[in-house]
Amino acid sequence: MTPSATQERTEQAVDKTAIRSFQVNVPEAELTELRRRIKATRWPERETVTDASQGVQLATMQKLARYWETDYDWRKCEAKLKALPNFITEIDGLDIHFIHVRSKHENALPLIVTHGWPGSVVEQLKIIDPLTNPTAHGGSAADAFHLVIPSIPGYGFSGKPKTTGWDPLHIARAWVVLMKRLGYSKFVAQGGDWGAIITDQMGAQAPPELLGIHTNMPGVITPDIDKAAQSGAPTPSGLSADEARAYERLKSVYTKGAGYAYQMGLRPQTLYGIADSPVGLAAYLLDHDAWSYDRIARLFVDGHPFGDLTRDDILDNITLFWLTNTAIASARLYWERFVGGDFAFFSVKGVSIPVAVSAFPDELYQAPRSWTERAYPKLIYYNTHDRGGHFAAWEEPRLLSEDVRAGFRALRNGK
Repeated sequence: MTPSATQERTEQAVDKTAIRSFQVNVPEAELTELRRRIKATRWPERETVTDASQGVQLATMQKLARYWETDYDWRKCEAKLKALPNFITEIDGLDIHFIHVRSKHENALPLIVTHGWPGSVVEQLKIIDPLTNPTAHGGSAADAFHLVIPSIPGYGFSGKPKTTGWDPLHIARAWVVLMKRLGYSKFVAQGGDWGAIITDQMGAQAPPELLGIHTNMPGVITPDIDKAAQSGAPTPSGLSADEARAYERLKSVYTKGAGYAYQMGLRPQTLYGIADSPVGLAAYLLDHDAWSYDRIARLFVDGHPFGDLTRDDILDNITLFWLTNTAIASARLYWERFVGGDFAFFSVKGVSIPVAVSAFPDELYQAPRSWTERAYPKLIYYNTHDRGGHFAAWEEPRLLSEDVRAGFRALRNGK
C-alpha cells in the first residue's frame, strides 16, 4: 500500500490472498507539497530549435506546470476513483490493485483490461460505463461486460516488486489467477501498450478459461521486418501501400522516438530525477511518441482538442504517478523485458486463440490487415479507424468500446 492510499480491512481479509476493499485517500499535505515543488522548478533554457526534435518544449512544460499548480484539482479524479469498487489482493507475494465493476445485465461477459506506460487505471475510466452499461451508450444488454481493471505491478496502487521476475509473461499468468479468484471460469482480455503485450502473452499461454483477446496495439511484426526497422533500413521491397506505411512508422519509432524505452530498459534505477521532480516526471511521461506528444502539447499551449482527451486527463495520470512514487518502479517493466535482449515490442507472440483487433491511424503503427491475419490465425474481428492513436481508451472511448463489444460478440455463446 502506498502512503497516498488507505486500505479497509475486514476480519475476513486476514488472508492476504483474499479480496480486500481499497480506497484512495490522498492527504492534503501531499497535494500542498506537490504544488510547492512545481512552483520551485528550476527551468532550463529554451530548446535551440523551433520544433520538438530536441524533446518536450519549454513553452509546453511551463504552461502545463502553471495549470498544474494553480488550476488542476486532483480531488476530482480521486472522487471518480472512490465512486468505483476498488480492491487489493496478493498474487505471488505482491499486492495487486484492481477496479471491479459488475454489470447489472444478466449474462455479462467478464473482461480484464490492462493499461500500459505511461499509463494507469485512469486511462480506462471512460470505457467503464459503455462496457458495463451498454444500453446507455447505444448498445444492447447482450453486449455487457463485468469489468476488471488492474494496476500493473509497480504502477499506481499495486505493489512494487522487490525482486526481479515480474515480466509480461508473469503478469499474464497473474491475471488469470486474478480472474479465477474473482470466480470467473470463462473470460476475455483487452489491452493497449504494455497491456497489449500482456494480453498477447495471455493469448499465447492460452489458459482454458480465456475465450479470446482484443488488442489496440497488435503484435504483428515478423523478425525480418523488426530487424530492418530497428536498423533504419529502407522500406523492404514487395510491401503493399499500407504495409509500407506501417514499416515507415515503425522505423520512426525505433530510430527517433523510443529513447525512453531504451533508457528504462537498460538503466531504470538511474532515473532519480523523475522521482524527485514533478515537472521532470511530467516531461518524461509526455514524451512517449511524436503523434501523441504533438496533440498533448497543443492541449496545454492553445487548448486544441485531442479527441476526448483533456488537460485534466493528462494530469490525473501524471499526478497518480507522483503520488504513488512509481516513476522508477514502473520503469523496471522495460528492464524485465530487455534484460534478455528482447527489444521487439511489436513481435508476433504466437497467439492461438480468437483475437479481435482495432487499428487506429495514429497508433505507433497502424497494423495492416495482411500482417494481422498472419499474426493471429484465429482473427475474428478487425476494424480500422480514421482517427485515434496510442491511448485509445482515453482519446476515443466510444470507438474502442464499440469495437470491444463487436469483437467479442461471436464468443459469447461459448462463455
